[in-house]
Amino acid sequence: MRKVSVFVLGLAVSLSLQVGMVSAQTSLDKEVSKLVGIDYNYGGTTKSGFDCSGFTSYVFDRFDIDLPHSSRSQAQLGSKVSKDELREGDLVFFDTGGDGISHVGVYVGDGSFAHASSKKGVSISKLSDSYYVKRYVTARRVLSETSFKQVIAE
Repeated sequence: MRKVSVFVLGLAVSLSLQVGMVSAQTSLDKEVSKLVGIDYNYGGTTKSGFDCSGFTSYVFDRFDIDLPHSSRSQAQLGSKVSKDELREGDLVFFDTGGDGISHVGVYVGDGSFAHASSKKGVSISKLSDSYYVKRYVTARRVLSETSFKQVIAE
């Protein structure tokens, strides 16, 4: 009987947290959640399929911000941000091929970023995942304060 009570309590807490998260979604969260699960497509820039920079370009376009369709080009924009100062909407960059920046995602908070993975399509990953920790290069802040307020609006 006690195990069942603990399970039910845990389930109730989990559901209340999930409900709280849904109601507190930012504009960025809402845009990203519409895209999670879309397949990876090299060179893709539409809901038919995205590559990593096509995904970030598409998301930022929803907020009237133009990004080039290349992770290396995107890494030249804005200002450098340290990992411990990341905020929602910052771009995070990785070296997945051993020859410089080759992957980009958008930081969504709580140590997570959204990206188009060649294996999983559009998904959310943790910066602390061993794969990404080893390959992290830099982050860039491309949003002005005005754009940032638009992106995090609920």
